[in-house]
Amino acid sequence: MPQVIIAVIVTLVVAIPITYFVATSYFKKASEAKIGNAEDKAREIIDEAVKTAETKKRESLLEVKEESIRAKNDLDKEIKERRSEIQRNERRVEQKESNLDRKLEAIEKREAGFAAKEEEINRQKAEVAKLHEERVRELERISGLTSEQAKEYLLKTVEEDVKLDTAKMIKEMESQAKEEAGKKAKEYVVTAIQKCAADHVAETTISVVQLPNDEMKGRIIGREGRNIRTLETLTGVDLIIDDTPEAVILSGFDPIRREVARIALEKLIVDGRIHPARIEEMVEKAQKEVETMIREEGEAATLEVGVHGIHPELVRLLGRMKFRTSYGQNALKHSIEVAQLSGLLAAEVGVDVRTAKRAGLLHDIGKSVDHEMEGSHIQIGVDLCRKYKESPIIINAVEAHHGDVEPESLIACLVQAADTISAARPGARRETLETYSNRLKQLEDITNGFKGVEKSFAIQAGREIRVMVVPEQINDADMVLLARDISKQIEAELEYPGQIKVSVIRESRVVDYAK
Repeated sequence: MPQVIIAVIVTLVVAIPITYFVATSYFKKASEAKIGNAEDKAREIIDEAVKTAETKKRESLLEVKEESIRAKNDLDKEIKERRSEIQRNERRVEQKESNLDRKLEAIEKREAGFAAKEEEINRQKAEVAKLHEERVRELERISGLTSEQAKEYLLKTVEEDVKLDTAKMIKEMESQAKEEAGKKAKEYVVTAIQKCAADHVAETTISVVQLPNDEMKGRIIGREGRNIRTLETLTGVDLIIDDTPEAVILSGFDPIRREVARIALEKLIVDGRIHPARIEEMVEKAQKEVETMIREEGEAATLEVGVHGIHPELVRLLGRMKFRTSYGQNALKHSIEVAQLSGLLAAEVGVDVRTAKRAGLLHDIGKSVDHEMEGSHIQIGVDLCRKYKESPIIINAVEAHHGDVEPESLIACLVQAADTISAARPGARRETLETYSNRLKQLEDITNGFKGVEKSFAIQAGREIRVMVVPEQINDADMVLLARDISKQIEAELEYPGQIKVSVIRESRVVDYAK
């Protein structure tokens, strides 16, 4: 048994190397055969790729050559066209040069002719100057005057004639303008005034509150004056309690505060309980009532005029104008009247009636707060209208209604006219005696400053000035120019409502005695 095992082991030991050798030889031969086949295929593929590349190369070269040939042909064609165009331009340039040469020759010929004519003209000028000198000497010899004296005499004569003609022309033009425009203007204004009638109340700085009896005065004063002090402090109005029977006077420059004090005092009188706490409560209620009244007055004004879409704050400011006066004329009633007149005038001349009414209603809106803000009521009104998005036409009408700027629309001119009509008509405003006296003095001072004026008299509360001139210094033609110059200076130096009539009077008397 061990011998068999040994035999098997020996057999295995011998067989394994032989088997390995045989297998290795076989696989080697097989690998070499496969490698040879792969190399052959690779060489075939490389050969085919080389052939294909050469083919592609030849095709590419052919395409490049064809493209270059086409480009060359196109370039040759373009070059030929450019050459032909250049040749055409050259021919045109040559033609223009020849034309210019011909024109230059013609110009040179004309210049030569002009030089000859200039010489001739200079010669003739010299002859004319010589003849003129001879004529002047002959005229001086005949007239016995030198040329300067004759010139002065001629200018003086011409000046007199021109002055006379100018005065006649001014008079004719003024009369013609009055005939043409006066009739229409009067018709428009009279129609507008007839259609607008408004009541005007002269406001003052005091209000009177009636009392049921004189005992109420003591209750209003209160213990040690505490009630009256409380009321004056809360309202900012002075209470005057004097010997006037059954009446208390409220004094103050602010009409709104005065109205608050009046309403509060009347409520306290009706209630009967007068003490500081009750006074404070009634003043607060009165302030709310006045605010409501202001808003309602503004809304009523817009409804009366027929203007809608105004900003609520502007409506409230319109209501405040009920308590504002100008020369005794209520500002709100004046604004309503100007709005109505502006609308009527706009209807007569054919412009937008609603815009004209709106401009007329808002033209004095600055007066509602001009005591509280810096600046004139015109500038304040313009700022308010801009703030609340009014149209440029309205803003210009507000700014131009006193002539501070030039009106840019016909509506602005109509508002100017309506404002003047409302303010200047008799009874619309009150002016103090001092104002009248100053106006009369200023008018007489202006007219007395003109040369040839002997005396002047301001009459009709300064609405007319009559000027007496020296007959020897001012003739009939000079009177027209003098009246015009006086009017212009009055317009430039004075501020006044309406218009001022200037009447120039010249009187000549001849006296003789029969002996």
